[in-house]
Amino acid sequence: MKQRVLKVHPQDNVLVALTDLERGEVITFEDKEYLLQDRVPAKHKFSTGALEPGDEVTMYGVLVGKAQSAIPQGGLISTANLVHAANDFSIGERKAEWNAPDVSKYKSKTFYGFHRPDGSVGTANYWLVVPMVFCENRNLEVLEEALVKQLGYGRNETYANQAKQLINLYKSGSDVDSILNSQLSEVDYVSKSERLFPNVDGVKFLKHAGGCGGTRQDAIALCGLLAGYVTHPNVAGATIMSLGCQHAQVDILNEEIRKRDPNFSKPLYVLEQQNIGSESEMLSLAIKQTFAGLVQANQIERRPAPLSKLCVGLECGASDGFSGISANPAMGYTSDLLVALGASVILAEFPELCGVEQNISDRCVTTESAERFSQLMKIYAQRAEEAGSGFDMNPSPGNIKDGLITDAIKSAGAAKKAGTSPVVEILDYPEKVTKPGLNLLCTPGNDVESTTAEVASGANIVLFSTGLGTPTGNPVAPVVKIATNSPLYKKMNDIIDLNTGTIIEGDETIEQAGERILDYIIRVASGEVEVSAVRHGQDDFIPWKRGVSL
Repeated sequence: MKQRVLKVHPQDNVLVALTDLERGEVITFEDKEYLLQDRVPAKHKFSTGALEPGDEVTMYGVLVGKAQSAIPQGGLISTANLVHAANDFSIGERKAEWNAPDVSKYKSKTFYGFHRPDGSVGTANYWLVVPMVFCENRNLEVLEEALVKQLGYGRNETYANQAKQLINLYKSGSDVDSILNSQLSEVDYVSKSERLFPNVDGVKFLKHAGGCGGTRQDAIALCGLLAGYVTHPNVAGATIMSLGCQHAQVDILNEEIRKRDPNFSKPLYVLEQQNIGSESEMLSLAIKQTFAGLVQANQIERRPAPLSKLCVGLECGASDGFSGISANPAMGYTSDLLVALGASVILAEFPELCGVEQNISDRCVTTESAERFSQLMKIYAQRAEEAGSGFDMNPSPGNIKDGLITDAIKSAGAAKKAGTSPVVEILDYPEKVTKPGLNLLCTPGNDVESTTAEVASGANIVLFSTGLGTPTGNPVAPVVKIATNSPLYKKMNDIIDLNTGTIIEGDETIEQAGERILDYIIRVASGEVEVSAVRHGQDDFIPWKRGVSL
């Protein structure tokens, strides 16, 4: 009989239900019996002992909440009886030693990527069209309509054809029931063989709502983010669309580009509407220059590269009570493998490190890094409280429904993505990764804002765990979606790439799943596998706006 409950850490005083447990059941675990006082749905927890108001609840070996009412042994842990609580943290001794995993089987492995002049290697090859300000978004839409489908990058007409089928049904006199019960054709996609430029994966348009109207700090941060995309290893070059009078000036963008790549030599075409004059002249020039850029980008072909050239972002979204015991620790083992191979890894989402700060701080290789991490966390928490919120309000309704009832529970599970390796650098948004190893990047917990930032910092692939399902993707970096549980994988396998529900079911260890993820990464990085988010054209891009609007 497969295991029905799990204790994540020896010090925990809760057990996790791996399947639905009914009230009145007697659960035996480690030679102890627990009479369940409530129904405990899968992913939720019950207490291993009687708790009084104010007693601490521990999970993952850390404080994750305090009882706000009496909880009997075998009682369900819920928002009705538990409130968020987390331990304070300080700058302690360095604990950067770690037991690196055996990577001998991967030492000679390579991936086939696009080599850039700065020494980086891309897992894809895109051309960007970037607006300096939201005023240019319409011009981007015109360019997109003019170029994308003509070049073979557009979506198939399947959905339009489905609408046409319904129109014909309506015209033929079909009633509402007939329309609702009609069978429509399946979704299909344009094949790469139809593209004019086979070595170019696409033209991506980074529409956004910034560039003016906010603070100058917002403009500088936006330029840094955009520079991260222009200099990104998955990008061959870019067309820049500027109005001219906005806060986010092209000079600031160029300065941010030089910070990231002092010898920048990619094709870069800059068009400023207020200098050029007529819209038609500007758009005609933009089409010509973008087409010329694509001709140059198509000359680049994939070549072998060591796995140390990978930079992998670690992300989670629509998390559930299994995230911290299946997908996230599996990704953590993948992270450790990558670090041992000399690659770079990025962990972000600072609000979802609440409660595990001491462990993260202790793992920083230098005291200066630990101090910077502490400062960024405390400033972020203070600003959240000043805005009438706080880290304790991070869990979403979906998180809570599926077992993540406090931010500390969510954070302790989210931090498992970082594995056990030392933290080599602390980065503030939108700084670039420059060191191999585990890097921490200050971003919000919002999935898209965080993924957008990780890619700007250099991630050429993103691993994204999900317990409830989300289509999140990125314009230039493949986002590998990893299910925490098998029912989700079976239900939404059109947007999910990998399943780690096998860990919950006892069919696979965390280490085995971690190696399977790395094998998949290598195939994705080589262009052998197209992930679901890329196939669906899920190009989510949201810059993080930290300042007030003026």
